[in-house]
Amino acid sequence: MNPQETEIAELTPETMEEMYVNMGPQHPSTHGVLRLLLKLDGEVVTEVIPYLGYLHRCHEKIGENRTYTQIIPYTDRLDYLASMYNNFGYVLTVERLVGITVPERAEYMRVILGELQRIASHLIWLGTLGLDLGNFTIFMYCFREREKILDLFESVSGQRLNYSFYRIGGMPLDFPDSFLTECKAFLEWFKPRLPEYDAIMGDNIIFQKRVQGLGKLDAKTAINYAISGPMLRASGIKWDLRRNDPYSIYDRFEFDIPVGTSGDVWDRYMVRRIEMEESVKIIEQALQGLPSGEIIAKMPKKLKPPVGDIYTRVESPRGELGFYLVSDGTEKPYRYKVRSPAFVNLSVLPVIGRGCLVADIVAILGSIDIVLGEVDR
Repeated sequence: MNPQETEIAELTPETMEEMYVNMGPQHPSTHGVLRLLLKLDGEVVTEVIPYLGYLHRCHEKIGENRTYTQIIPYTDRLDYLASMYNNFGYVLTVERLVGITVPERAEYMRVILGELQRIASHLIWLGTLGLDLGNFTIFMYCFREREKILDLFESVSGQRLNYSFYRIGGMPLDFPDSFLTECKAFLEWFKPRLPEYDAIMGDNIIFQKRVQGLGKLDAKTAINYAISGPMLRASGIKWDLRRNDPYSIYDRFEFDIPVGTSGDVWDRYMVRRIEMEESVKIIEQALQGLPSGEIIAKMPKKLKPPVGDIYTRVESPRGELGFYLVSDGTEKPYRYKVRSPAFVNLSVLPVIGRGCLVADIVAILGSIDIVLGEVDR
């Protein structure tokens, strides 16, 4: 019997005012199979405890029994709403371990696809957050835009969700002839859509009153809990690995890093909303500077990295996505570990969810932007 169940079993007349309620694991607003045990005093949440593991698939142990190349499709199943970026982080780790130089064109391709993936991921987040709070219109708008990005991904990789497209050493296929034209057309079409989101979400007084001051996360607590990504920036910490610890060719692009002030649900909304604009800027610069040439380095048929270990991190849509590999000189990693930003960010929910109403848990959890495939692994 776990501590929570023991506490429930030992209720006394003095504590009968409190009640325990399960939110999930099958609940639309948990965005997957997540169980939240809520301790309530009336409608006020006095304690919230996340229970994980309903989607655990032994990702890391499976990876230790696969070759380095065979692991790539498994990374798609982590954050399945940002599969391109999972691929990006993993292949970058292996390349640094081996010492592979990626061709220039492949680097630009990676950034373009990665930032398109960031926009698509933020659109899913924005649409589902709006749906959780009763705004069905924003949900339909965001999915409309996301479908156009998936059309671009399908033209490149043939897939719309799990792409397995990045390769160790570069990219497997070049952009199709129509991709550049279609990508530019999408960006020009997408930019005017952002003010539409503001009109039905950001400028909506009902939404403002609903989320402002809710789920506050101060900078000190965010750092203590190792929070990263938009959640960290919403708390006023200007930290983005694309700028502070550049990888690939991100140091060549001009873009701003939005930050919040109070770290509430409103700030987390605004940071992600502005990040979509900044991703557009990066993609436009990358399209303009896209060079010609090779897209993959010359690779051995059997990849056997030298003995050693390495940790590499990238700025995924949810935060610091890290891969740790230990090589024993064979075709398979001796140890393989994933640092999941969604898992780490979820750990602060018991802090920022305490003292709010039950209905507010929906907004707070939605603002964290978790994907259970990455949380449980």
